[in-house]
Amino acid sequence: MISELVIDVQPTEVSIAMLEDERLVEFQKEARNISFAVGDIYLGKIRKLMPGLNAAFIDVGHPKEAFLHYADLGTNFNRLDKFVKAVAVEKKRFPPLGKFMTEPEVTKEGSLTDVLKQFDDVLVQIVKEPISTKGPRVSCEISYAGRYLVAMPFGDKVNVSSKIGSSEERVRLKQLIQSIKPKNFSVIVRTSAEGKRVAELDTELRGLVKRWNDSMAKVQKLKGPALICEETGRTVALLRDIFSPSFEHIYINDKEIYEEIRDYVSLIAPDRVPIVEHYRGNMPMLDHFNVTRQLRSGFGRTVTLKKGAYLIVEHTEAMHVIDVNSGNRKGTVGQENTAVEVNQAAALEIARQLRMRDMGGIIAVDFIDMHEQENRQTLLETMRTLMDNDRAKHNILPLNKFGVMMITRQRVRPILDFANTEMCPVCFGTGQIKPSILFEDVLEAKVGDLVKQLKVKNFKLHVHPFVAAYLNQGFFTKKRKWQIKFGTRFKVVPDQSLGVLEYKFFDKHKIELDMKDESLSAVAQLPVTNYQLPEYLTVNKPNTKITDN
Repeated sequence: MISELVIDVQPTEVSIAMLEDERLVEFQKEARNISFAVGDIYLGKIRKLMPGLNAAFIDVGHPKEAFLHYADLGTNFNRLDKFVKAVAVEKKRFPPLGKFMTEPEVTKEGSLTDVLKQFDDVLVQIVKEPISTKGPRVSCEISYAGRYLVAMPFGDKVNVSSKIGSSEERVRLKQLIQSIKPKNFSVIVRTSAEGKRVAELDTELRGLVKRWNDSMAKVQKLKGPALICEETGRTVALLRDIFSPSFEHIYINDKEIYEEIRDYVSLIAPDRVPIVEHYRGNMPMLDHFNVTRQLRSGFGRTVTLKKGAYLIVEHTEAMHVIDVNSGNRKGTVGQENTAVEVNQAAALEIARQLRMRDMGGIIAVDFIDMHEQENRQTLLETMRTLMDNDRAKHNILPLNKFGVMMITRQRVRPILDFANTEMCPVCFGTGQIKPSILFEDVLEAKVGDLVKQLKVKNFKLHVHPFVAAYLNQGFFTKKRKWQIKFGTRFKVVPDQSLGVLEYKFFDKHKIELDMKDESLSAVAQLPVTNYQLPEYLTVNKPNTKITDN
């Protein structure tokens, strides 16, 4: 299997697509100014104590207060809380961690009001991003994640990932980490550390401890609510978690992010640096790698399968429901055989849909009924195998007597919603549009406004591929005529995400120029009398004209 990562960086948002054998399996899209991401550490202020919920609401700067449950305090909360308060008072140096290791551990059963006080500052880490009307969920179990290790202060344990199968390798890693780890730090050894040398692990561990020290330096200077430690950028964080030898290419269209990714890969896998490539093509990046088309076809209420079968996907506040339908499937003899084939194909697509949409919480899948227990068990094993590559924690239950499979999947951020239907960008839902025969003149007038009034000569015009083909057809193209007329050399870029009569202008910095205001355009003053139809609308009527009645 060949894995590729496509990172499309725009001025306001970043899109990250993961492809396996050119098939989209994961997609993330978020604003570049996003905050309150999983892993961020804040010095929050306790606003409300809720004894009935055994929880507290913490002000971390988000419009909605963060939620902290007693179970998320962690056994070492007393040590952490006392240390943070001591650091806030001591402005010159940090007190030693060992001084606070004698504090009693927090019991599993207790009352949060016995541990926290209203309006106190508390160090918390985001474990779930804001979803819908809910604020972030936070924990007091502070951890710093790296490529190979996870470091946690106020502990003295070493745990090795259970996914490392070799018992000899597990013993080696545990002994190695115990010999190099700082005192009063617990360390979790991740699966990617398998086979790594002591120098690589020691370097990363030192870096994680330095991040802890830098965080405490900020605690000395700031008062809650305040950001203490920001998680690595989304692109680097994703690469840190999923990077594997199966990666063949990592494409980035932004020079700055390209250098950042290249530097990171040079640290974790110096021999793999050549796979990081800077995309310089004229076509939009997601169009070039066929991501846009897969997004349009893969999202939405109905997802088609082979041979007429399809899925119906519904989202609710509490859960997600997927219905498997055979449709007008033909070619298989027998109801049981048809059900088995459709269910197996549906399982493959469902595993992909869960990752691609990042569906979390409870998922109910209504498969086609199968009567033989052997087939039901095979479907369960197939589903579990297909979801082995899913990084989110999940649990899959066997089919119940109604043929429904229940799946729980970890939810740490809102579900990705990529609508494959949208309001018409030309009529804006009114059902009426301006005459299409004037579209060429609209574009010409907009180019003229951009060059003459706004003095912008270096830009790109994004239009639907059909319109781009028309503007670029022939020896002396429409685009070339406009370039000569206005003294500019712009590019026409086919963009699959646009409607047929939709257009966008971007400057050399990839910033969109708002040219939708018709008052700027001279097209409003175009004479209607004796208007010549554009060539692409003239079919065997080269002399057709519109006259003013």
